[in-house]
Amino acid sequence: MPLCKEVKPSVSEHAYPQDMDTAQNKATTSPAAGHPHGSPSSTAVEEHVYDETQIQVLEGLEAVRKRPGMYIGSTDFRGLHHLVYEIVDNAIDEALAGYCTDIQVTLHKDGSCEVADNGRGFPVGIHPKLGRPAVEVCLTILHAGGKFGGEGYKVSGGLHGVGASVVNALSNQLMVTVHQDGNIYRQEYARGKVLYDLKIIGTTQKTGTVIRFWPDVKSEAVPDGIFETGDFQYNILKTRMREMAFLNKGIRITLTDERVEPKAERTYHYEGGIVEFVKYLNKNKAVLFEEPIYVEGLVKDASVEVALQYNDSYQENIFTFANNIHTPEGGTHLTGFSTALTRAINDYGRKFKILKDNESNLKSEDVRESLAAIISVKLKEPQFEGQTKSKLGNSEVRGIVDSLVFEQLSQFMEENPTIARSILERCLGAARAREAARKARELTRRKTVLESGSLPGKLADCSERDPAKCEIFLVEGDSAGGSAKTGRDRFFQAILPLRGKILNVEKVRIDRALSNNEIKAMITAFGCGYGEEFSLAKLRYHRIICMTDADVDGSHIRILMLTFFYRYMKPLIEKGYVYIAMPPLYKVTKGKKEYYVYNDQELEKLLQEIGRDPKPEIQRYKGLGEMSSEQLWQTTMNPATRTMMQVTLEDAIAADEIMSLLMGDQVEPRREFIEENAKLVTDLDV
Repeated sequence: MPLCKEVKPSVSEHAYPQDMDTAQNKATTSPAAGHPHGSPSSTAVEEHVYDETQIQVLEGLEAVRKRPGMYIGSTDFRGLHHLVYEIVDNAIDEALAGYCTDIQVTLHKDGSCEVADNGRGFPVGIHPKLGRPAVEVCLTILHAGGKFGGEGYKVSGGLHGVGASVVNALSNQLMVTVHQDGNIYRQEYARGKVLYDLKIIGTTQKTGTVIRFWPDVKSEAVPDGIFETGDFQYNILKTRMREMAFLNKGIRITLTDERVEPKAERTYHYEGGIVEFVKYLNKNKAVLFEEPIYVEGLVKDASVEVALQYNDSYQENIFTFANNIHTPEGGTHLTGFSTALTRAINDYGRKFKILKDNESNLKSEDVRESLAAIISVKLKEPQFEGQTKSKLGNSEVRGIVDSLVFEQLSQFMEENPTIARSILERCLGAARAREAARKARELTRRKTVLESGSLPGKLADCSERDPAKCEIFLVEGDSAGGSAKTGRDRFFQAILPLRGKILNVEKVRIDRALSNNEIKAMITAFGCGYGEEFSLAKLRYHRIICMTDADVDGSHIRILMLTFFYRYMKPLIEKGYVYIAMPPLYKVTKGKKEYYVYNDQELEKLLQEIGRDPKPEIQRYKGLGEMSSEQLWQTTMNPATRTMMQVTLEDAIAADEIMSLLMGDQVEPRREFIEENAKLVTDLDV
């Protein structure tokens, strides 16, 4: 989902915050004179002895604790939740094998998380080579599991066999309970080390595994802890559990949060599987036909499921999965789907003369516009590209998906001519818009060649040319733009004033969006293109900062900008290049001292600290234009003193849902959302 992370001033931010390695190691330039953030001074490099005594051998799970980021990505809230996903994935693998139907995830008041399933349970017998119970081996040795051969699992997401052992290594405490063979077995661990031998604690008629773990959180009392936070976020886990239930029809996943009163609990169970997933994606949109088209098949141990449905938006919304693992970069399953979809629609259009002889075939981007689709494949030996498993690489999958989708989609269109014709008309509209956008692009390029400068006239650019050191402020209004231009550091800060509210791209096609002057100015200033032509390598600034007034209109302009970035320049958000400036709401003067505060809560706290007698002078800023250039620099633009919010993308499906809900045409869902969340608004400036 779209998240905002507060970025406070720090020593490293003096040296340009987004690319700290570059800034700290290559501090060869300095900002313009007259500003308080100079370049960091160089330091002497110490000589270190490097011989055989420096070679370390990490035993057991020590490597995980030494470099946790290699296994879970990070030690912030993302890595924390990754622990839960790893254990849930093990239970899902049992479901894929046909042995698990129910998964319970519980957040306890003591900070632990418990995952229970009704699968076969971890094997408890003695491992033939290691002489220890198999459950202990799986939880204490990397790359030990039932997913590397044999018939333990025919399909699995947890291919590396590191999931459970990594969770154990990064937990202050972990307890495993296995229900198997009429007995209840238990063993506990501390930071991956066994506390006692596996023992029988009772009898049972059930089967399954229960893993409860306490993350190893860093604190004053535990300075060598791993995680920055141990606070599991119910909403983040809710999104993931819902996704897993969609992808595995029939399975029941219950998420319970016992930390709140009354306890929060949600159960996810979808007999329709990914068909219901697509309906969920389109719930805030009008659809072209009522029921999603569903394709399924089993070819050479590869299971393929595809569900698709067109809506009234102008965005494609395709999500791909391999063995329940989201593959945001697509891969061979997406390529096969796109090829089959384009061919099937073109063939139908030619056969029934909907596509005229003088018209070109529809392109892949034409048939994907307005499309919501889920592509899920399950393979015995998936090959993922990259450490993060973000792209599927199995070459044979392309042909399998292509053949199945083309055959079944063609048959569906033959049997449902009304739906088929509505799809063709929608795609033809997309093709006409694409052609109009192409002509607009060519016109822009011709102008660029003829004109002396290619940047928008109102852009006040910076002198630095290294994108990693440059930032651009998108400023609302000419008066604020004037203050920002005067107060900025010209060396690395560029200013682009925007007039009024930009177009809501959620409601228009790209050809309309390109006719908007403010959108054209941003595209030209950034230099990286948009849509399928987007190139991160051409981006001119690695910090794009939305600086709008601290009122309702400013918030609206900001969400319009973010909608444009998300729909046409998503890598900007994915790479962490988009920020929200946080100008103060109040200036408080008492005697000769001045204070800037950012909301009513901070104001009340300050007044209690400095006292109300004699009465302080309080100025509320209605807009950035009311601030002098010096005030704007010191409070909002100076890297040494400013606070910004970094926009990140935690979950693409949730992000699309909220963008469609807030910026789309459906009024009723938006009204319901506002009513449900109105209590979260503490200071509404009308």
